[in-house]
Amino acid sequence: MVEVVQAFDRKPITTLPGDDEAALEHKLSVAARLLADRGQWLEKYERIEILNRLSDLVSDRRESFGQLIAREGGKPLTDALVETDRAIDGIRNAADMLRVSAGVEIPMGMTRASVGRRAFTIHEPIGVVAAVSAFNHPLNLIVHQVAPAVAVGCPVIIKPATATPLCCFDLVALLSKAGLPEGWVQTFLPDKRGLSEALVTDPRIAFLSFIGSAKVGWSLRSKLAPGARCALEHGGVAPVIIDRKAELDRVIEPLAKGGYYHAGQVCVSVQRIYVHKTLEEEFLKRFAERVSALRVGDPLLPETEVGPLIHPDEATRVAAWSEEAVAGGARLIGGERRSETTLAPGILVHPPREAKVSTLEVFGPITCVYSFQHIDEAIASANSLPDAFQASIFTEDLPTALYAAERLDASAVMVNDHTAFRTDWMPFRGRRESGYGIGGIPYTMREMTAEKMIVFKNS
Repeated sequence: MVEVVQAFDRKPITTLPGDDEAALEHKLSVAARLLADRGQWLEKYERIEILNRLSDLVSDRRESFGQLIAREGGKPLTDALVETDRAIDGIRNAADMLRVSAGVEIPMGMTRASVGRRAFTIHEPIGVVAAVSAFNHPLNLIVHQVAPAVAVGCPVIIKPATATPLCCFDLVALLSKAGLPEGWVQTFLPDKRGLSEALVTDPRIAFLSFIGSAKVGWSLRSKLAPGARCALEHGGVAPVIIDRKAELDRVIEPLAKGGYYHAGQVCVSVQRIYVHKTLEEEFLKRFAERVSALRVGDPLLPETEVGPLIHPDEATRVAAWSEEAVAGGARLIGGERRSETTLAPGILVHPPREAKVSTLEVFGPITCVYSFQHIDEAIASANSLPDAFQASIFTEDLPTALYAAERLDASAVMVNDHTAFRTDWMPFRGRRESGYGIGGIPYTMREMTAEKMIVFKNS
């Protein structure tokens, strides 16, 4: 049995039955059988109708999903409702993409040998999908993994984070209500260690969608069955550069949001802030005032802006990393522990470059501030880690913006915005240790398909 508790105060919500080896084998057999029988494949119009009905059903439960996200995941209710809205839009996006997803014509007749032929491609489901999800967006991440699979016609077995499985179970139940036949989407909540790996590495799995730590993701990729493809979304240590020509009125609010949204538990959360020396004093004064004003507490209260970390151990870890940085010479502004699970937002000023907070993903309500004299110095520091995801530059100077955007080692560079900006239809991926493959609803749909070419020879 798996006990699910509220992230904020650890009060029990419910208990769910776990899945054992026999349950896993049954789920894999069901998925493989559906894939093998093309007569059971759903037509595109059927998948569109199911997804559209699902979006309506989730819309009807917007408030209850928001409450559930806040309870099991600890995300403040205001942000949890935004997550629900994004999930609804993502489901609709998957349905809409089916109207424009198509193969292409392959030119023939370019050589004597190819005369008298016509060739084109079609897209087929890649196969059974194993999806392993994370806790920090317990509804929207599930949508990003399940809706594309449903759209392209892949059977999918989804393993939600153990701490936040309830949104996943509710969404899958609504998919059934929307008309998706049994077996196309199945939940998997293992009751012991090792079963998640057994799911992912089974030879019947054609595609792994993984959202989580780099250590686990790369390990699973190394053990996939021959021919299996994957998309891995890990974390980053997101850098922000504040150029000497930045307008601080346009900087403070985005960084307060990007650094402390969901208590920093976001893979592209603002973490390393490089501010030009001429602006450092004024920036720190204004940033500290704004961060200290963030309202911390129970995520179910509508006024809360920063809620808890997902587990007390995570609060202890983040506090220890901050203490290590202070011992190395950093100055800590805020950051005190409010409860077993909750930390006040903190700012570390000039932490050592080798400290954990400077080199590893904090995944907590801490940002680090460093100063620089020349833009190349800041870019070199931003690019110095094996992680590379999203980055940003604040400046009112267009040449500087373009210069930094071209030189920052990132999959996406935001200009005059925080690093955590995302829409659900844009490509979303990490470089190097931060990930593999492409996320985003349309791009995941493409990743979950196999292209087949058909060549006709005219008589």
